[in-house]
Amino acid sequence: MNKVKPREANNATAVDVTDLILHDIQTGVLAPGSWLKQIDLEQRYQCTRPEVRRALDRLAQRRLVEHVPNRGYHVYEPDGRQAAEVSEIRILLEAGVAGKIAANASKPDVESLRDLALRFDALILEGTPIELYEANLAFHHRLLSLCGNKELVNLVTEIRQRTSSAPVSQWKTRARIEQSSREHHQMIDAVAAGDGAALQEAIARHIRQD
Repeated sequence: MNKVKPREANNATAVDVTDLILHDIQTGVLAPGSWLKQIDLEQRYQCTRPEVRRALDRLAQRRLVEHVPNRGYHVYEPDGRQAAEVSEIRILLEAGVAGKIAANASKPDVESLRDLALRFDALILEGTPIELYEANLAFHHRLLSLCGNKELVNLVTEIRQRTSSAPVSQWKTRARIEQSSREHHQMIDAVAAGDGAALQEAIARHIRQD
């Protein structure tokens, strides 16, 4: 595993350690395929060996890390087939509630989405990859939350974690980042117009990265 700087000491519980490791996987600090040495994780997260082990077991259950007997744990690296199938599941769920999102959204909701999209736009020029990634997640979480189904939002969040979502793999080129920005605004325009069909199409296109 590549050496990473220790985080500041904290009173993290086992659940907190799980979240910290998850965050570092999602933001590319712990890259797909990298081995997770427990002693390194203890030092990084300032926690005990049992806390690290419980966290790794939880992440293995969620298929975010893989346990190899007699070797240890490594960050899961999905293949192209799995990534494509996860995208199709996301389309079924997220595009499937486009009509509800368009019907439920108020003017303040639209303004909130626009603010999040503009933050993403600004970070294209001046932000770090991690900041851009987190701004993208914030936009999509807010958009999906307008469907009014918290369990669906939680399910999509879990499903997104099954593929590598680190900044280095989120967008292949600068052009794709800029296209994602335009698609964010297309989705907002559809929401503002109350056009569920247009929103459904925009969501599907955005997830597939057509």
